[in-house]
Amino acid sequence: MSKVKVAVFGCGAIAQRRHIPEYAANPNAELVAFADPVLERAQQMAEQYGGKAYASYEELLKNEKVDAVSVCTPNYLHASMSIAAANAGAHVLVEKPMATTEEEGLQMIEAARKNGVYLMVGHNQRLMPPHVKAKEILDSGKLGKVLTFRTAFGHPGPEGWSVDGRGSWFFRKEEASMGAMGDLGVHKSDFIRHLLGDEVTEVAAFVGTIHKEGTDVDDNATCLLRMKNGAIGTLVASWTHYKGGDNSTVLWCENGVMKIGTVNGDEVIVELRDGTVETYKVGAMATNEKQVPSGVIDAFLESIVTKTPPSISGEEGLRSLKVILAAFESQATGQVIKL
Repeated sequence: MSKVKVAVFGCGAIAQRRHIPEYAANPNAELVAFADPVLERAQQMAEQYGGKAYASYEELLKNEKVDAVSVCTPNYLHASMSIAAANAGAHVLVEKPMATTEEEGLQMIEAARKNGVYLMVGHNQRLMPPHVKAKEILDSGKLGKVLTFRTAFGHPGPEGWSVDGRGSWFFRKEEASMGAMGDLGVHKSDFIRHLLGDEVTEVAAFVGTIHKEGTDVDDNATCLLRMKNGAIGTLVASWTHYKGGDNSTVLWCENGVMKIGTVNGDEVIVELRDGTVETYKVGAMATNEKQVPSGVIDAFLESIVTKTPPSISGEEGLRSLKVILAAFESQATGQVIKL
């Protein structure tokens, strides 16, 4: 079969470190074009991986016939670019958060449906080996019902990750729309929904800018979540974990506790009420310092090649986004928000 012709919109950190190398490593994909308003960035990628460079995605879509597009741009552009790609008949993989409002998310889903293409959201936390293992253990039923949980994602902030450092779009509200919550919180709202196979019904949150100077986006959030099946827990997103970052989840269940990524980040620990302790070392979580394959690009290409709708669909991405939007609404109103 012929290769999937891929274009990448936005050639910053996530594109350079994850999307582009992972497409290049997949035998089913051919990178044909790159777009970035900083043309040199697109040109560098084209020189390294082949294909053409464009300063605008509109130009790219006008000149290239592509099968699939990765949208790796600031949050405020996700919707317009995804819709344009879908209208051009391309499958779309969009970075998280998929959009900045529910309305945008719905428009993206509709554009994909109308054009008969797939829309997938890059929620890579679902695919990390410890998380896959944790879900398998939980689904086996040996821990019984989940009663309470905590899930957290914290690191020192995007200045060490973004190609633009402290000058990054991540810190500009008009481009990012949200800070740590869009960067990290939405990963965890997606993961907890996926892990528990359950939906969030109520959200209460404190969201604020505690320490990052000169930015108007949130750098910390602590949220209370109630799930449909009755479990209650906390979700924390932080850009100020300057030491001792966190990417862990703990579930307290009827028959014991499950700790995911609490010690070295590569393991799942199950402690049962009968005194049994099981440790599963299953491979590392991706961190900013240590890139491991995300699995997202392979899953996206697999969907296209096998004509199977992606499990991390636009609808899924939107449900996870709505939890984060509810947290902002709770902060603004001082109310518990029902979903």
